[in-house]
Amino acid sequence: MIILSHPSGNENVRQAVRALSERGLLGEFWTSVRWDPQYKINKLLPEKLTRELNRRAFPHLCSDRVHLSPSRESGRLLARQLGLSKLTRREGGFFSLDAVYRSLDGKVAERLENTSNVDGVYAYEDGALATFRQAKRLNMKTIYELPIGYWRSYQELIAEEAELRPEWASTLQGIEDSPQKLRRKDEELALSSHIIVPSTFVKQTLSKACPLSAEVTVIPYGAPAIQARETEERPSGDKLKVIFVGSLTQRKGISYLLEAVEQLEPSIELTLIGLKAGECKVLDRALHRRRWIPSLPHSAVLEEIGRHDVMVFPSLFEGFGLVILEAMAKGVPVITTPHSGAGDFLDSGHDGFIVPIRSADAIAEKLELLSSDREYLAALSQAAIRKAQLHSWNIYRQRLVKAVKRALGTSEPAAIAVS
Repeated sequence: MIILSHPSGNENVRQAVRALSERGLLGEFWTSVRWDPQYKINKLLPEKLTRELNRRAFPHLCSDRVHLSPSRESGRLLARQLGLSKLTRREGGFFSLDAVYRSLDGKVAERLENTSNVDGVYAYEDGALATFRQAKRLNMKTIYELPIGYWRSYQELIAEEAELRPEWASTLQGIEDSPQKLRRKDEELALSSHIIVPSTFVKQTLSKACPLSAEVTVIPYGAPAIQARETEERPSGDKLKVIFVGSLTQRKGISYLLEAVEQLEPSIELTLIGLKAGECKVLDRALHRRRWIPSLPHSAVLEEIGRHDVMVFPSLFEGFGLVILEAMAKGVPVITTPHSGAGDFLDSGHDGFIVPIRSADAIAEKLELLSSDREYLAALSQAAIRKAQLHSWNIYRQRLVKAVKRALGTSEPAAIAVS
């Protein structure tokens, strides 16, 4: 049995909780807020807040397995709605995201003192330190998920990028993490008995960490259910419909996409879905010229992806671009980089393209090819669907269960509940 903790909710956490619960490995799941989309109050709340709360649904988990520590996260969500930015200030704010992670981490550590029949804990970057310290005292296994690359590798790349593209530097986040926070990250890694990462790229970034004794397992995240798209005959002269989904930051390589599209105008029609991060004049000018949608519910994002011919996701540093498999499941091939996690499943030239980071020319070359050869585009679309079918969330859950069993040293999950 293990205790898994994460303060918020995203698809990979929900799938991990589901996997371990279904196989009898999950004793308790600790989080900040659990929400039911059927709550009547949803109709009275602001749409943005409702959308955020609905991400905290865990439909595959029995209520008696869920333990909540809601005060910090509830305060953070409320402060954001009221525009009280001082309270949510990075690291220092009383309701900052860092405070939310640390608060839940402390609650789980306290819980470990009063449990029995718990073999291990499963926690995520920035929310594992107190839990792992206590687990080590109790001789429990410590399973750590690192969803994005190691911090030192990230800071080195981002420093380079800020020099290469100073006009975009204001959109680069994370490089200002305090020394205390970075030491916490390193101690979490050092206390881990097993590390799970979503891509070979993330595993490679750990080469810059201090020597690790933990086994590192790569388990790529999954694709949603395949949804057949309607095919339609389109004149060869039609504009190629290109989409980008993600935060509008230089970490995502956004300037290189914009430059590639400029090379091919007017044969390209670009849609950008994502929020801005920081003030950036060059980005603002570009958004005035493009179709820009700051935010949409996840289901609407998937629908919008399906209306396009190709996605470009030119990330410079990523753990795993979930949106890549989401696009492929829609039959939308993706042009991406080796730093997006796609190298573990995408066959470049067959079901999409992997191009070098920081190369607007390489992106433009692939877009021009797809614009001029619609039969090839159609073949890529069908191959993308087939590839997504091979990387479903069900496959992810199976792989995760095997990894957790191996980390615990058990062949079969225990059937004893947490006291």
